[in-house]
Amino acid sequence: MSGALASPHPAAEPSLAAVLDAHAIHSVYQPVVDLYRGETVAYEALARGPAGSALDRPDRLFEAARFAALEAEVEWECQLAALEGVLESGLRPGQALFVNLESKLLGATRPARLAELMDRALDRFPVFVELTERALASRPAHLLAAVRGLRRLGVGVALDDVGADPRSVALMPFLEPDLIKLDISVVQGDPAGAAAETLHAVGAEAERTGALIVAEGIETDAHLRTALALGARYGQGWMFGSPQALPAGVAVGLEDRLPAPRDPDRDGLASPFEIVARHRPIRRADKRLLLALSREIEASAGGLGPAAVIMSSFQANQCFSPATAATYARLADGASLVAALAAELASRPVRGVHGAGLRPEDPVRSEWDVTLLGPHSAIALVARDLGDGGSDMDRRFDFAVTHDRTLVIAAAHALMGRLAGA
Repeated sequence: MSGALASPHPAAEPSLAAVLDAHAIHSVYQPVVDLYRGETVAYEALARGPAGSALDRPDRLFEAARFAALEAEVEWECQLAALEGVLESGLRPGQALFVNLESKLLGATRPARLAELMDRALDRFPVFVELTERALASRPAHLLAAVRGLRRLGVGVALDDVGADPRSVALMPFLEPDLIKLDISVVQGDPAGAAAETLHAVGAEAERTGALIVAEGIETDAHLRTALALGARYGQGWMFGSPQALPAGVAVGLEDRLPAPRDPDRDGLASPFEIVARHRPIRRADKRLLLALSREIEASAGGLGPAAVIMSSFQANQCFSPATAATYARLADGASLVAALAAELASRPVRGVHGAGLRPEDPVRSEWDVTLLGPHSAIALVARDLGDGGSDMDRRFDFAVTHDRTLVIAAAHALMGRLAGA
């Protein structure tokens, strides 16, 4: 990197524009260690401004970026610094690079220089982007579509700060991260109550998908013992090294230690009914019974609070009635994510609810689907309209109910994919 801007005294602090013009943002790197072998398998890149200035601190650097409306420019410069640092250092194939990425820029067109450096990096070593649950909760469809694009490039995904917020656990099955990073509060805190619940959920997700667990904040032997007891294979923290310049030619290749990025493709054409019907017996009932079943699921969602993700389809806009809309608005006040899909439904059909209209050819337009996911619960009601005439309550449906978590996640993914495509 060029153009270091050291400040001789506080009055001479550089402006953010000057920092960007001089390419004075640089990266320091903290090792990620195999807790069983003691070997460094990756480095996490952490951004810093000009040494000796107030902007050297990352919180002040990003605060200045927000104030000056230069968040995108600073973020791209941080990415450039991270990649240039490892490419210049001689980081060898097999070790991995972890980079943090501002979720607002996921899916944005990268500068040509950054795209070139990323291609060079991916030819030499794995790259994992660290994301938090915040963007997934606020813009789930946008984020997941962008993540699929990253995975097609060969970039892996790490879910950061897991345990700091219940939403990170609730939304984990949709992101399906390659790596799950336990927050420092989990490693250093009291392993009881909410922390224990988080760990059960993380263990279940790791067992389901093969994701590997990384523990952050390991500073003492006690923290290390806790991390191992929590199922972490990898760890980082001051016990293994502080963030600093990357040594040249570090370590040997460790290709077998970190996972390959997950396959980004998923069958987005299948509907929830088609997914579940392949594996569960189909029954038949009128709308009265299905209404009672759906209300029971929605009541269960209310009891899960921020641990809940509920996604449903309602055939037509008019089927998302005022009473149902009020129910889903109440659920959205506490749940991590609430979504509804129907023909001609608005993107925000009611306060706090993510919505999407269904295309005329979409088979989900003939379905009534309700999916609920929590850390320790999963249920899906999937039903297909038989096209009867007569009164609304006498309409008959073929339907199935499943509590199989894998099937429920697949059904919910099918709805999320349509949310992303809306």
